[in-house]
Amino acid sequence: MREIDNYKWTRVGWDDPNRCQYGNCKNIAVEKSKYCLAHGGNHAARTAEKERMKNYRLAKFKDRATELSEGDNITSLRDEVALLRMLIEERINRCNDTSDLLLISGPLSDLILKVEKVVSSMHRLESKLGLHLDKTRIIQFAQVIIEIIGKYETNPEVLDAVGEDIFKALGNL
Repeated sequence: MREIDNYKWTRVGWDDPNRCQYGNCKNIAVEKSKYCLAHGGNHAARTAEKERMKNYRLAKFKDRATELSEGDNITSLRDEVALLRMLIEERINRCNDTSDLLLISGPLSDLILKVEKVVSSMHRLESKLGLHLDKTRIIQFAQVIIEIIGKYETNPEVLDAVGEDIFKALGNL
């Protein structure tokens, strides 16, 4: 309910500190105003309501930002990439013909550049965190697997065959 809706037309005495300051008016002034609704207090009430809504939205935004920052995927930008790609897809799906596509080419181009920027950031971040497997790391991993198999299999021919198969599989990646 809005501040104005909650306001009651209450008569007060001349000496009441909350009395409307307009002439001889004996109505109670609106909260955070010197005047009653009839004499301009409605502006203060609307301003107070706007301020409350602004504070509500800010609190809601802060809560959502906190919720998003506390997630398990803080370093992952995959969700942002997916969202941007969905936006691109939606923009394209709304086009009925090539004229529509030309009309949205500017915003569409901006979205595509943003996807590229986020993907590049994601790649740099994952590289810094060591989440990428380059060829050297994959070969090292294959050698570790062969050594583990070697603990349980003593036949050198079987070990050579397993090693060759693993390295062939890596060559096909």
